[in-house]
Amino acid sequence: MAKRILNNYFHSLFPIEKEIVQNITKTFKYFQLDKNTILLAKNKISTKTYFLEHGYMRSYILNEDNEEITTNIYTAPCFVNDFLSFFKQQPTKETYQTLSDCSFWETSLENVQTNFHNLPEFREFSRLLFVINYSKLNDRMIEMVSQKAETRYLNLLKQNPHIFQNVSLKIIASYLGITDSSLSRIRKNVSKM
Repeated sequence: MAKRILNNYFHSLFPIEKEIVQNITKTFKYFQLDKNTILLAKNKISTKTYFLEHGYMRSYILNEDNEEITTNIYTAPCFVNDFLSFFKQQPTKETYQTLSDCSFWETSLENVQTNFHNLPEFREFSRLLFVINYSKLNDRMIEMVSQKAETRYLNLLKQNPHIFQNVSLKIIASYLGITDSSLSRIRKNVSKM
């Protein structure tokens, strides 16, 4: 399997030589999962990090009423993992599930640590990746407490319109922090605009 998308992802975030990227990604192994497969279950320790090459995923928790609450929706290409579990080797708090047939590249914590210690370019790439992920998480937290549901919906529609063709409305509603019926009402109101 060619690592073109994986390698290009590294180049997209940071100017890095082709040979260094190839050295970083040489330990990554390709695999596929079917739709609705659990990649990483709650309370498990993440021993690998995953690059989502094709497909859609989500992370979710169960609330006190045992309802699934989607905490994130991942669209390829991107890295997907519970990074605290991975780096601190502690149990995950979320479940990671495929929402479509997906293809991945994976590598172990040992390989990541080796790259950290031996490749300054990998350290810089990882730092940028953490900053980007923190920024997205922070923006989402602020949006959830400061914006109305309709505004959150319109932002998601503008930023990621393809999600609406590939992810169920129930999962999108959960991600937006609203009920299915509220999302239907918002979509109906927006279509009248």
